Amino acid sequence: MPKILLVEDNEMNRDMLSRRLQRKGYEVLIAINGEQGIALARAERPDLILMDMSLPVLDGWEATRKIKADEAIRTVPVIALTAHAMAGDQERCVAAGCDDYDTKPVDLSRLLGKIESLLQRAV
Repeated sequence: MPKILLVEDNEMNRDMLSRRLQRKGYEVLIAINGEQGIALARAERPDLILMDMSLPVLDGWEATRKIKADEAIRTVPVIALTAHAMAGDQERCVAAGCDDYDTKPVDLSRLLGKIESLLQRAV
């Protein structure tokens, strides 16, 4: 069962997305800020990370940069999940090291397609 780390500070988003991913057969780990996300990524070695970009303590851009700079976890694919949907936001996420980008509110079928694609590439 693939393991997904969901880094999301909004409780409603966390609950909804984690339940839907679990129903699709994923094991879901949860962090509520960027620092926790980095620590959990190092400890648990997830197969994929869903990273909210607007996080407390350490934002998703900086957390992603730190993950991609860490030799042990740099190959873990990161999908940016963000309400930032303005021109240039996708490029900014990719520049921080994200492997893909998706907007909120989450379109589950679109997100699942991106998750599956990245998991297949990582095999």
